[in-house]
Amino acid sequence: FAKAHLSTEHFGARQDTEQGEVQYEPYGNLGLWFDFAHHPELSRGIARGDMEGFMTRTKDMISDSVQFIKGVGPFRYKQLNKLGIYTIADLLGYFPFRYEDRSNIKPISQLKAGEFQTLKGEVLKMGLIRTRHKKMYIFEMAITDKSAVIYATWFNQPYMRRYFKVGDNVILYGKVERYGKLSIVNPEFEIIEEDSLQTIHMGRIVPIYRLAADVKQKFIRLTINQAIEEYIGKIADFIPPVIRESNNLSGLNHALKNIHFPKDFTQHGIARRRLVFDEFFFLELSLAIRKWKLKVEPKGISHSTNGSLSGNFIKVLPFELTPAQKRVIDEICRDMKSERVMHRLLQGDVGSGKTVVCALSMLVAVQSGYQACLMSPTEILAEQHFYNLRELMKSLNIRIALLVSSLPAKEKISVKNTIKEGSADIIIGTHALLQENVEFKNLSLVVIDEQHKFGVEQRNLLKQKGVNPDVLVVSATPIPRTLALTSYGDLDISVIDELPAERSNVRTYLIDEEKRELAYDLIREKIRQGRQGYIIYPLIDESLTLELKAAKKMYEKLKKEVFGDLRVGLIHGRLNKQERDFVMNEFRVHRIDILVSTTVIEVGIDIPNATFMLIEHAERFGLSQLHQIRGRIARSRHEGTCIVLSNIKATGSKERLSAFVNTTDGFKIAEEDLKLRGPGEFFGIRQHGFPEFKLADVTTDLDLLNCARRAAFEMVKSDPNLNKNPTVKAELVRRFGDAFKITVL
Repeated sequence: FAKAHLSTEHFGARQDTEQGEVQYEPYGNLGLWFDFAHHPELSRGIARGDMEGFMTRTKDMISDSVQFIKGVGPFRYKQLNKLGIYTIADLLGYFPFRYEDRSNIKPISQLKAGEFQTLKGEVLKMGLIRTRHKKMYIFEMAITDKSAVIYATWFNQPYMRRYFKVGDNVILYGKVERYGKLSIVNPEFEIIEEDSLQTIHMGRIVPIYRLAADVKQKFIRLTINQAIEEYIGKIADFIPPVIRESNNLSGLNHALKNIHFPKDFTQHGIARRRLVFDEFFFLELSLAIRKWKLKVEPKGISHSTNGSLSGNFIKVLPFELTPAQKRVIDEICRDMKSERVMHRLLQGDVGSGKTVVCALSMLVAVQSGYQACLMSPTEILAEQHFYNLRELMKSLNIRIALLVSSLPAKEKISVKNTIKEGSADIIIGTHALLQENVEFKNLSLVVIDEQHKFGVEQRNLLKQKGVNPDVLVVSATPIPRTLALTSYGDLDISVIDELPAERSNVRTYLIDEEKRELAYDLIREKIRQGRQGYIIYPLIDESLTLELKAAKKMYEKLKKEVFGDLRVGLIHGRLNKQERDFVMNEFRVHRIDILVSTTVIEVGIDIPNATFMLIEHAERFGLSQLHQIRGRIARSRHEGTCIVLSNIKATGSKERLSAFVNTTDGFKIAEEDLKLRGPGEFFGIRQHGFPEFKLADVTTDLDLLNCARRAAFEMVKSDPNLNKNPTVKAELVRRFGDAFKITVL
């Protein structure tokens, strides 16, 4: 037996406490078992939890295929695959999205028509009725509970008669109607067997799962219930007892049972609390490990933070740095002076002065004898940074290069050569910087703007262009504290939390589509004052499926019919670089009054004289995106006007848009946006690496997030490699994939 146990990894255990017997089962349930009556020392060892291999295998059984569950063959297995279910772990982690309380069984005589009800009774009689035109069969069954009779009816399902017989005790759930007689149409049902202790479809709180084609609720419930019966006692709880006790968490077995089949809503709440904690804990654990790795990885570059370039730059600035900017610059300089590699997130509201902070950070790299680069998500934003930095640094003799995909081939080769030779000090670019043939001579600082629009792999590729360079990731979208903790817990965070004094206010108005002329009148008034502005549309061209105004068609109408006496321009993402540069320059020198645009101007565009904006179909944008778009105006001392145009009655968007109109605080707007759309939609993309939680909600589960974060960081502080917590380590790898094994070493 000892040889069998030591050489086999595929054994789990089931202990019968009444018989004093432990049964071992390998993959496939081949029935191999051992009576421990003659091996009490092994039985005691398992009871103490000393047999790590045994416990690990017990937990690993949830990696078994769902085909091992009774009733799941190849056909059913493929059906489950449609739901993303392949293993026992996938199945047990396929949580209900809502529940129906079918525990309140009323007498038939008290049932009300028009309501969903649960009833229990005995089958009196049943029969198959053929309709007059003989094109449909109706199966009807009379049920009584001694208080009254109700008729259960199924249309065009003659096979239903095979399921019942007179005298069966049944529970039904469905909508009660009265069509001359009390009826319940196409109800869910369950036949109560004599030896049945409980039902899973009726007479209780019943889980409702999201389904795919050909997959039925009953099948999912039965399969999950079978998995719980077969496996729940074989799954080791990976959260250590001390963490469970200090955070008032239930055991894993209780949580899995009661998230699927709760005894009551109190037990469901207890189960959900535990499973939400798990989701937060393993995310925070991965962040804690990454942060710990930053402290032990190879040394970075110690920069000179007191050089003449950075000092002269501050002197020639045409404005005074805000206290918030100075504080953040000090934080970045401390990191860059240290030999520890900087990994810092810089966030701030629209117009808070992040570009100047980035510029000063790059000058610290240059004055120390190195190169710095800044990667932006769009060519328009990269070009804007290039022009702004060149203007800010024109008296410092800094060599700045621009590398974007649309550059002519010869010019692109020339720029790449200057980067490789080191004759370019600061390099501004887009994804073009990630190409294999782009080589830096001595890159020491990587700045990534609008970082949530880049994937993790893209950010790592740019970092690999240097030898342990410092990394500064920048977000122009204010990130609520809860989300920052959850998604960027491995980074140090700097926040610019005030606006420069020269920034003016923006008045925002919500106007219904019916009052469009009022919006146009406001625009004309601004132009009479010598100002410029934007009209924003969600689409470039009209859509066959969406009834939305589009930029190109509306540009023609506005130019000819609405503002025929004014200078109207058009810009969008499909224009080539030359066309785009021409339009932006015309707008910059005030040869265009109104610039019709898509969200291509969402970030980076900085025209001080642009003080008004009209946003069409505002209900199509997220609140944070609206805030970013609005940030393109009033970038001077002139007051701004933002007009939000929407068909309020038809879209039902008044409450949401009012939240945008009533504040210009990006962090407050971000909190509201997070509540409305969730973290994944908040970012607008998935590649930023934010997990898709099954149960957790960062807006309502903040207390659990904080608890999980503390527990995770405390564990990594004392056990950074998780060698003392093997079950935690195994679960972390299972949740985040084999790639994470590289991190947990």
